[in-house]
Amino acid sequence: MEKPYGLTMRGIVKNDNREILLLKRHPKSHYGANMWELPGGKVDKGEFFDEALVREIKEETGLDAKIGDFCEAIQDDYFHKRTVQIIMYLKDIEGNVSISDEHIDHMWVPVDKIKELKVTNALEKLLKKRNYEI
Repeated sequence: MEKPYGLTMRGIVKNDNREILLLKRHPKSHYGANMWELPGGKVDKGEFFDEALVREIKEETGLDAKIGDFCEAIQDDYFHKRTVQIIMYLKDIEGNVSISDEHIDHMWVPVDKIKELKVTNALEKLLKKRNYEI
């Protein structure tokens, strides 16, 4: 039987210094434990993907944001399913970062420093596909 597909939305949040917000996954996460990732998450059944991203950003970071331009789409496979991750730029970001229980840390990092971090498979695919320019 073919593995089902899931849809995940990820957001690129940049500060005034053009640094990107990354979140560190919880050590007990099923996938990517203790790895850095872009904020975002699954699209619920019947939910518009842009609304899902705005919701996930608020839940995971405490930030209010609006959807900007499309960045990239990445396929990421797990043992039980395949996912398509749509990565969007976010704009009009307001608030202060306050992470959820899904993550244990956050940081603002210049894109050229991300390659020094232990990142999720999907984020690594994105960075390589875009030659570390996001």
